Amino acid sequence: MGSAERVIVALDLADVQAARALVERAPAVRFWKVGLELFIAAGPALVGWLKARGCRVFLDLKFHDIPNTVAGACRAATRLGVDLLTVHATGGQPMLMAAAAACTGEAARLGIPAPAVLAVTLLTSLDAQLLEQQLLVGVGVSGYVEHLAALAVAGGVQGVVCSPLEAALLRERCGNDFLIVTPGIRPGGSGEGDQRRTLTPGEALARGADYLVVGRPVTTAPDPQAAFLAIVAEVDG
Repeated sequence: MGSAERVIVALDLADVQAARALVERAPAVRFWKVGLELFIAAGPALVGWLKARGCRVFLDLKFHDIPNTVAGACRAATRLGVDLLTVHATGGQPMLMAAAAACTGEAARLGIPAPAVLAVTLLTSLDAQLLEQQLLVGVGVSGYVEHLAALAVAGGVQGVVCSPLEAALLRERCGNDFLIVTPGIRPGGSGEGDQRRTLTPGEALARGADYLVVGRPVTTAPDPQAAFLAIVAEVDG
């Protein structure tokens, strides 16, 4: 897998026309993340449009509900042809198992590849202080993320979403066949925004990440194509 294929760009825009225009301005990007805001605004048609352009799609809706409801959502996402999708690890092992089984079963029924299900561990907007004081979790960030990753393995999903700061720990704990996707990627010279646990692209890959998710450093750049290629070059460097 080439470096360009390992960099997923978060298409975090509210307007479908703006999103399509951005995709057209950055043809080197082959993997796009569609999150809540854009999916609510644009609907499944945008996913179909991206797939028709030959792009891979990471559907990041972070399903978190009773197992039956999540299974139904996963079957629907599988029918859209997405490549990756997210559920919350805190939904528990029965929910994780239902998600994985739903994607596998629906893909087999349709004769298409199943999307990889990724369990979200701890949002990169949360740090140790918020985790302890607001969520009342006292085991620390690393301990909590490690626990949720173990839950994901037991639940049969294919990988996790974690901050790059926990990538090395989870690579060691979960093995080389487990997908690790890391948001919180900030190229050299860019700010952190609202994410608190960040690293550069090269640092994240060195710690064991399979895929990097980059948003505003590309999507708000004057030249998104050039910004993306600079990140790929930083990865290769």
